Amino acid sequence: MTGVNLVWLLLATFLIFFMKAGFAMLEAGQVRAKNVANQLTQTIITLVVGLIVYFAVGAAIAAIVGEVTGGGALDVAGAFGGVYAPANETGAWTHWLFGGVFAIAAANVVSGAVAGRTRPRMYVVYTAVIAGVVYPIADGLVWSGGWLAQLGFHDFAGGAIVHGLGGVSALVGAYLIGPRSGRYDADGTPNVMPGHSITLAVLGTLILCFGWYGFNVGTAASVFAMNGGHIVLDNFTYVGRVALDTTLGMAFGGVGAGALAWYRTRKLDTLYLANGLLAGLVCVTPVADVASWPGAIVLGLIAGAQLPIVFDVVEHRLHVDDVCAVFPVHGTAGIIGTLAFPFVAASIDGSRFAAFGVQVLGVAVVCALSAGVTAVLFTIARGVNWARVDSESEYEGLDVTMHGVETYPEFGEHDTVSIPDGGTVADGGRPASDIELVMAYIRPDKLGDVKAELAEVGAPSLTVTDVSGRGSQPASTGQWRGEEYVVDLHQKVKVECVVADTPTDDVVDAICEGAKTGNKGDGKVFVLPVSAATQIRTGKTGLEAV
Repeated sequence: MTGVNLVWLLLATFLIFFMKAGFAMLEAGQVRAKNVANQLTQTIITLVVGLIVYFAVGAAIAAIVGEVTGGGALDVAGAFGGVYAPANETGAWTHWLFGGVFAIAAANVVSGAVAGRTRPRMYVVYTAVIAGVVYPIADGLVWSGGWLAQLGFHDFAGGAIVHGLGGVSALVGAYLIGPRSGRYDADGTPNVMPGHSITLAVLGTLILCFGWYGFNVGTAASVFAMNGGHIVLDNFTYVGRVALDTTLGMAFGGVGAGALAWYRTRKLDTLYLANGLLAGLVCVTPVADVASWPGAIVLGLIAGAQLPIVFDVVEHRLHVDDVCAVFPVHGTAGIIGTLAFPFVAASIDGSRFAAFGVQVLGVAVVCALSAGVTAVLFTIARGVNWARVDSESEYEGLDVTMHGVETYPEFGEHDTVSIPDGGTVADGGRPASDIELVMAYIRPDKLGDVKAELAEVGAPSLTVTDVSGRGSQPASTGQWRGEEYVVDLHQKVKVECVVADTPTDDVVDAICEGAKTGNKGDGKVFVLPVSAATQIRTGKTGLEAV
């Protein structure tokens, strides 16, 4: 029986651990390409530092706070002994790991808001403080039997203790560290800075949705119990409710966010849909064990619908650069779900309004704890220049300046290779040669036609590259989380043919024939002389190489 319970708890723990991959992909997709490795690095930092610090002090602090504020005696040695040398190693250490993945989830929430301008050392510092102090105190007050638990405060799986705490900390941290360079004009008008990959953002969202079943369903942590000498279902009796509420909250969170985004822009915003799923999950998390299924639907709709509204306030009114919309996804959604407990619970002991008062008090305590510690931490870090990178590093990108890597090196700028000796220079500064390079920029959808035309004229070589550029084609508008921005770099395909035997004019005519639509944006063809050519396999040069 105990073994089954522990296996269940470990499976849930592993699901929550896998959410780190979701955080990594979600945040990496919403930052610029030059900062992707930095965002991935912070995920690893949060994992490593968070688990170490939670093991060193966090779990013990949670136990101490729970004992002292719950009316027990202070027993520091016993609290630390319960972590390092517990009487039941298997059970106690399994529960420690379960608490540890919750702690690093709370810390990971913050990173998405301060992305693109934060020093790696600051990731280390705030992760250590959240996982080692802030989250354990909140845990101690509620889940470890402390003062708020004694009052009847209800937070099933972390709507306030994990997500509200992390969301408030993210808002305060992003405010104090300041917006990314160029995010706002001098008059406070925000400029849209789209992330580099919707694909990664949606992938991360779906991974988080999958892991959330460990977060919520796993909190119903005991499968079996003994009753009168018989094995009976323990907390697992309400696991169906938890699973259903989690799923409905997620789905209707997407509906709420997508519907409101469409109402405001007449476009079905992909990122808001994805963020809406997460906001719905966050909102139902504190009440998934008690909410009726209509209550879960209502919470999902509210959580999704508030997302564009709150993000607009954060961006336009508060002028806070919350890169990954952390505060509306985790902060307000978690707070709303926690406060809603007395009104969505299928049944409740005592007065619902009295219970609401306790929920308000508990949320206020958790938010004040999170905001206060974060404000002190980031203020001190700014004072000693530990919080933010310098402007040059921010401009160049944190991948290269902070980590010495390029996430997408093939798109980076590299040293040019000098032209080999042996060619004479023609008028205009270009080497004269019998070999020419025909280089064209065409519409992506015309590539097939161009290839067919080139095959007909016998063009022997072809290189194709995806590029973006600007010419006579009119600019269009794009949308990133409900905000429109100008798109004046259009997707093109670069086609290169090295020509020696085939007449160059025939190759140019073939490309024009295949690529032409008669509209602006069809592209251009350029012809350049090639000063030298060498075949790598044989070492042949000149015309023989081609």
